[in-house]
Amino acid sequence: MYVREAWRRASRRVALLRLKLFRHSINVPERLIVAPTDLRSIDSHVADEILNGRFLLAGRMLETSGKSPFTFTLPSRPFAIRLHSFGWLRHIRANKTERSSAAARAIVDSWLSIHAGRMEGIAWEIDVTAQRVIAWLSHSPVVLQNADRGFYRRFMKSLAFQVRFLHRMAPYTLGGLELFRLRIALAMASVAMPARASTLRRAAQALDREFDSQILPDGGHISRNPRVGLELLLDLLPLRQTYVNLGHDLPQKLISGIDRIYPALRFFRHQDGDLALFNGATSTLANELISVLRYDETAGQPFKALPQSRYQRLSGGKTVIIADVGTPPSGGALRTVHAGSLSFEMSSGRHRFIVNSGSPKFAGHRYVQMARTTAAHSTVILNDTSSSRFSPSPFLNHAITEPVRTVTVERAETEDGRDGIKLSHDGYLRAFGVLHERELTLNAAGSIVTGRDRLVVREGYEHDEPLKAVARFHIHPSIVLQQSDGESVLLTAPDGESWLFSAPGNEVLITEDIFFADSSGICGSDQIEIDFDLAEKTEIRWFLSRKG
Repeated sequence: MYVREAWRRASRRVALLRLKLFRHSINVPERLIVAPTDLRSIDSHVADEILNGRFLLAGRMLETSGKSPFTFTLPSRPFAIRLHSFGWLRHIRANKTERSSAAARAIVDSWLSIHAGRMEGIAWEIDVTAQRVIAWLSHSPVVLQNADRGFYRRFMKSLAFQVRFLHRMAPYTLGGLELFRLRIALAMASVAMPARASTLRRAAQALDREFDSQILPDGGHISRNPRVGLELLLDLLPLRQTYVNLGHDLPQKLISGIDRIYPALRFFRHQDGDLALFNGATSTLANELISVLRYDETAGQPFKALPQSRYQRLSGGKTVIIADVGTPPSGGALRTVHAGSLSFEMSSGRHRFIVNSGSPKFAGHRYVQMARTTAAHSTVILNDTSSSRFSPSPFLNHAITEPVRTVTVERAETEDGRDGIKLSHDGYLRAFGVLHERELTLNAAGSIVTGRDRLVVREGYEHDEPLKAVARFHIHPSIVLQQSDGESVLLTAPDGESWLFSAPGNEVLITEDIFFADSSGICGSDQIEIDFDLAEKTEIRWFLSRKG
């Protein structure tokens, strides 16, 4: 893994050097043909703040007093990524005045002056560049409105060079969302800018390859992150419409690929409308999800399972349970995937009750890594050790190097209408000689959840230390917890719906927790814990029953 990563980085440096040497040979297009739409939500208040010199991005504020934000030391890396990606231009587009266009143009011009020729730092990270190309193409009308010829040419020259940069960097880009977005940006540029028929064809073929390699047959993404499907659709839908509007032949896999993603997106959608928090997913804006779902032509009931993405779903009445029954994917996704084997989430009515901690949108690296641990998921952790282990090396971006290797799944429906799954994973087998088994059952009315966690100790395995397990159930911050007795806790939603969690024969504790995926940033929450020593017991049973 170290050798492969070192070779990739060295090859990329050589490609960058060649790109710098020949950057002046680029052909500058005279004009843009079309501006693709942007489905992401807009906020005129954000536009007003930017026009008044206040940039609120990634949970941080930068006061510029009318100066270019690129002349300041930026408050955080997530802030810098958002600023250099230029997605915030969509908010200014909501304010259709000459003043807003002039302000947007001035900011873009300052970026051209400071960063266009440097090709270093966050501004030229591959995913940031891909997002910037998409944003500049989509929001070119607001930037170029009443622009003079000099600015127009500088803008087009930089845009053309960034497209070439993405094309040259593609072979050295780690797979996953970053490479998919790069291919979308290149396909969008091929139709929005004057291009040869061969360029259109190559961009379409390259995009088709990403559908084949990244979108699984069940519609899930190879990263196993439920939110990636939404991120892709927000760019793929405008791209599809742009092809149609201009009368170009669509990439062969574009329509079928989009149609394949939709059922997986519905699978991960909870009763409150948000997406499940597995493997790097974070909070989802309701209007973004709705703006994508209104183009869904495959509407139907969510599947009970995603067999290739390795998730299971139980539903009854107004209750939904979604469980992670997969092993970590290979390749670049090992850098982002979480150690959440056999974790689950539960929603009922308009509320999520049991969740995973999710991944933070704007926090630093330390919090992102904390969110990946088993302790941040609603499952069992043994001796404070994650079920999949992470590399300590920043060079490998803390990729998983010792993954869970085998997860078994058995689905069973009983005659009285109960739906259940029996699961196991071997993440603790090598280090501790322990297999984790979990059973989850939901009755037909959706009013009773039955759970069983069992840790099977391999016969003859010698342990150097006592084996202590903790079953964690992370509770959504909107839910209020109240201790009923030593073995039970009452969970109450804002609208009064309540569930009783109980584990007969076990001490049930309420402890402080962190919820990483809140839309406003990291916030405090609560969790339910059941601690048990394997020398005394290897199995616990627990129940959730609706009370009101």
